[in-house]
Amino acid sequence: MIITSSSNDRIKHARRVRDGRERESVFVEGERLVGECIASGLPLHACFCLAEMAESLRARVPCEVFEVADSVLESLGDTQNSQGVIVIAERPSPTLDQVFAQECPLIVGLDRVQDPGNFGTLVRTAEGAGASGVLAFAGSVDAFAPKTLRSSMGSAFRLPILTDVSGIGAISACRAKGLKCVIACGDADLEHYDYDWRQPTMLILGNEARGASAELMTACDARVRIPLHEPVESLNVAAAGAAILFEAVRQRKQAL
Repeated sequence: MIITSSSNDRIKHARRVRDGRERESVFVEGERLVGECIASGLPLHACFCLAEMAESLRARVPCEVFEVADSVLESLGDTQNSQGVIVIAERPSPTLDQVFAQECPLIVGLDRVQDPGNFGTLVRTAEGAGASGVLAFAGSVDAFAPKTLRSSMGSAFRLPILTDVSGIGAISACRAKGLKCVIACGDADLEHYDYDWRQPTMLILGNEARGASAELMTACDARVRIPLHEPVESLNVAAAGAAILFEAVRQRKQAL
């Protein structure tokens, strides 16, 4: 049976998940992202797809598959053009212990990073750099909103991400575990090359327009900057995060 009405109760529930009104679930759209979600082992609650995709999805999706009319799927989707498949999955709920699980943790703290593209890219970059987790401080965009998930390209399903974390609380927790807390800042005296990234560290990246809060600046152990050629004064937060994280990768690899 094909769902042909946007007023169907299951469709209305999926729309609430998409809009962030059902916080225990996440809205996953598109074949590639759905495939990443399945591979991660995240529990799935429902799958909505076009009729021609139903048979193949039923063979690999561990939940009930609902065939949906094109117009209904188009109205439900979060992208401009329908991706053909949408899954409602359980929201990941990692613990702080998982973030600290590595022998020499490299953690990314995000202070009020509000652009979904920047946030998702930083999650992807953090996983690529071997970081042990991301702590999203209060005021940051939802790590599992549809646009953020698309930007992370599946990394959010695998990398531990804790959301709505207190920035000062995160610094205290890191210090208790023996980590240094370093903040990226355009006017810092220390260049990011000159910090010793071989030690357990949380790197904090701030808001796109305002940077990190003054409170966090004061609380951190060190501030670092990326040296730039004039007249460029700053980098996009996702680009800055990548530059710093892969300097940490370089130092840690050389130390092996």
